[in-house]
Amino acid sequence: MKAEALLCSVVLACLKKAGPVRASDIAGKFCRLLGPFLPPSKIADRNLQMAMPELTSKQRQDIIRGVWENLGRTAGEFPHLSTLRENTPEGQPGYEVQGAEHLKALAQHQGPVLFVSGHIGNWEMLPPAVARYGTPFASFYRAAGNRKVDAMIRSLRDAAMGPDPVPLFAKGAEGARAALRYVAKGGRLGMLVDQKMNDGIEARLFGLPAMTAPALASMALKYRCPVIPGYVVRLGPARLRIVVEPPMVLPQTGDKQQDLATLVQMINDRLESWVRQKPESWLWLHRRWPKSLYRKTR
Repeated sequence: MKAEALLCSVVLACLKKAGPVRASDIAGKFCRLLGPFLPPSKIADRNLQMAMPELTSKQRQDIIRGVWENLGRTAGEFPHLSTLRENTPEGQPGYEVQGAEHLKALAQHQGPVLFVSGHIGNWEMLPPAVARYGTPFASFYRAAGNRKVDAMIRSLRDAAMGPDPVPLFAKGAEGARAALRYVAKGGRLGMLVDQKMNDGIEARLFGLPAMTAPALASMALKYRCPVIPGYVVRLGPARLRIVVEPPMVLPQTGDKQQDLATLVQMINDRLESWVRQKPESWLWLHRRWPKSLYRKTR
């Protein structure tokens, strides 16, 4: 465990010393070369076969290499999130915000707000970019097995968020209850809703049945609060565009179960539209659909 923490600290130190652009390039190229040989690439290929059957084998492999490169760049940029600034000159590290007017409006909003996104582009940049508009939101995280490594990761996230830290809720039942209490008191919460949840509800994603977490939709309907969709577009090494969309129109038919299913599907449809724009920007490396579909594609 000590060796793992030492290795992590050395890697982080090297990435910091390299600067945001070089760190992004180095990590991106390394993962692009190594990733296609790792087992998750086979899962990604099956995912693409099912979700986008019109693609050729070569197109799928190009996307998979791009997925690994984006993942590597996201990791390489992680130690530098606190240094990235908005509207820097073209070609320099930084980010721009599309839809900033929605964040400015939310800064005056009293009561809970929910942000919804997925593992697209450098998703780690979304919380700090939003926070700099006076609309910081809490989020869920999966704790690293090594406590020292976890402390390093949380320290970098806190530094990126600035002087006003927000809660990080551990994934699981206890964290979910704490997040619900936080929202009930008027807190802002962001969730990445693009991974499989076996005890979720069935919706469609790329035309396929996909068990989907209903928590965000359930809270939105309970509190009738704004749901803000947003995602990150990679423009280059350590160069990002934060896209913030208008609040979603919540269904209100009087049938709670139907409204819940409708909103979950609306969110999945939004996610799919983002991924189709740039498939290599999404994390295709997990089993997103039922096991039975994977057996059919072998």
